[in-house]
Amino acid sequence: MANANGGLIGVDNPAVVQPEVITTFNSSGTLTTTPYTTAVEYLVVAGGGGGAGRYYGGGGGAGGLLTASGNPVSGNSPYPVTVGGGGAGGGVGANGAKGSNSVLGTPSAITSTGGGFGGADGADGGPGGSGGGGSGTSSPGTSGGSATPGQGNAGGNAPVTGSNDTSGAGGGGAGGAGGNATQGTNGPTLVGGDGGAGSASSITGASVTYAGGGGGGGYYQAAGGTGGSGGGGNGAGPPAAAQDGTANLGGGAGGAQHTSSQPDGEGGSGGSGVVIVKEPAGSSVGSGIWDMNSVYDAVKAGTWSS
Repeated sequence: MANANGGLIGVDNPAVVQPEVITTFNSSGTLTTTPYTTAVEYLVVAGGGGGAGRYYGGGGGAGGLLTASGNPVSGNSPYPVTVGGGGAGGGVGANGAKGSNSVLGTPSAITSTGGGFGGADGADGGPGGSGGGGSGTSSPGTSGGSATPGQGNAGGNAPVTGSNDTSGAGGGGAGGAGGNATQGTNGPTLVGGDGGAGSASSITGASVTYAGGGGGGGYYQAAGGTGGSGGGGNGAGPPAAAQDGTANLGGGAGGAQHTSSQPDGEGGSGGSGVVIVKEPAGSSVGSGIWDMNSVYDAVKAGTWSS
């Protein structure tokens, strides 16, 4: 029944049940919360860093990972969402590219930082959500990139003593630092450093591991490092090429190497990020008088009590 102001008179104080709503963004878009949502849980993962090109490249760092519950929102409000892309792999002797940030644009924007690039040909790894691994080198050695506090871990180092050479170091992951490069004389023992482990989340109801670091490239005849759990790509080792990070997990990419079978090896590309928002189930008590817009929104969301 309509009242004089054009609203609808419903049952006195009807119970309005708010269902659980989980929204996953694998690409940029807009989040529109249901009418009665006042706070959300979120997972925001940035794009992973690219692995370095040949000459024993460092692995890319994982995209930064942020997660929390109780983040305030206004019901039925639109919020912009940006999903960061992975950084491109480096070419011959070139660093990889840093991953792009992911952003959940709620009233206080949540920004995860893109993964750091893997270093190449004597360069340090780049900073990021998790840092990229240092490149394989001779003296004086290289360092892994630093991580953004609360989002990830540093990349591995390629320390040098004497005139020994090293493999490429692993990129950092959300759950652990990148593995250091091995060093020694030229040969198959100089395996690339492993990528740092990712971090598991059950925001969707199933446990999924995100944001693993990329493995470093092996030294000439040696195997590449293993990518970290959570989408990190393996480093190059004969005859395998450097792997990309996994899309929508924010994994760092593997670093390349130079061999007779891979004279122009390129680093892998970082995996794209993801943004997941969970609106918790609950209930609220509404007024007995509803304006037409509220009725429409509630019916559309399946929360109108008849």
